[in-house]
Amino acid sequence: MTQLKVGMIGAGSISDAHLDAYSKNKEVTLYAIFDYNRQRAEEKAAKYKISHVYSDLGEFLADPDVEAVSICTWNNSHADISIAALDAGKHVLCEKPLSQTLDQALKVEEAVHRSGKMLQVGFVRRYASNTEILRKFIDNGELGSIYYAKASYLRRLGNPGGWFADKERSGGGPLIDLGVHVIDLCWYLMGKPKVKSVSGNTYRKLGNRSNIQNLSFYKAADYDPSKNDVEDMANALIRFENGASLMVDASFTLHGNDETSVKLYGDKGGAEIEPAFAIITEKHNTILNIAPQVDNSSFDFEQSFQNEINHFVSSCLGRTETLSPVQDGVEIMKILSAIYESSEKGIEITFN
Repeated sequence: MTQLKVGMIGAGSISDAHLDAYSKNKEVTLYAIFDYNRQRAEEKAAKYKISHVYSDLGEFLADPDVEAVSICTWNNSHADISIAALDAGKHVLCEKPLSQTLDQALKVEEAVHRSGKMLQVGFVRRYASNTEILRKFIDNGELGSIYYAKASYLRRLGNPGGWFADKERSGGGPLIDLGVHVIDLCWYLMGKPKVKSVSGNTYRKLGNRSNIQNLSFYKAADYDPSKNDVEDMANALIRFENGASLMVDASFTLHGNDETSVKLYGDKGGAEIEPAFAIITEKHNTILNIAPQVDNSSFDFEQSFQNEINHFVSSCLGRTETLSPVQDGVEIMKILSAIYESSEKGIEITFN
């Protein structure tokens, strides 16, 4: 059996999702791991039986036995590391977002073209089983033309702090961390229409709310409540050239309840993929609510990452094309950047 030698770049918390999935793929050898914090890299190497440990990125990328890499680092390093890895002859799976700016994303795209290597953007929700099922309904015309989508990814108390709350390293707050997932999922299911205009708002009203007691939440390894310069909440209306539109909001903290919802509306039917998978349609002059009989009615984190990693491996081995290529990462970065720009300038951003 062909074995793909994979290297991990970054040994933080999200790397476990990648490493767990790689370890269950029989076509993968977990060969190397890099982190500037060598102790953390060594701990992950021991856990996953990884033979080569690096704390120098140049040495890691110079290792000819590393054929493919997962990039699980701070957002501000995604573009530079992706470019360096591609130029070193590695296939790349880069965690979302692809970059912090559109210009950076375009440079990554150039590196993909000149290297001839494959880059997969970590839009993990595209690889969820329910997404695949819904795509079959959409591709067979069950929803008709999708003209509107609405998505929310709201946390009432969920600013992880640390690098997530440091704009220099993250590029932003809940929009670029959470909103990116649901924006991409809607855009993907809508057929990836070309963006026409974006009107967005970001708010910094509540801070990180470190004063709250009696309710726990995930905290980054470098959590520091004194540092927070990202937005609490963002919302946007995105218009596409085909006339369709997408409304989205995302928050780290909000005086409200947690909410994850993704809804699409077509001229023949509608669908909800969060919080629970449902299809709404009309037959014989009667409206029907269809509840698909599936293993998980909502997003299955572990299985989705396994599907994503399996697809990446298959793409590296030349058997299939990635579902989330670099050009899609560029388009999503275009939308995210426009939302931030629209909020900053107080105007709608339009594209030719």
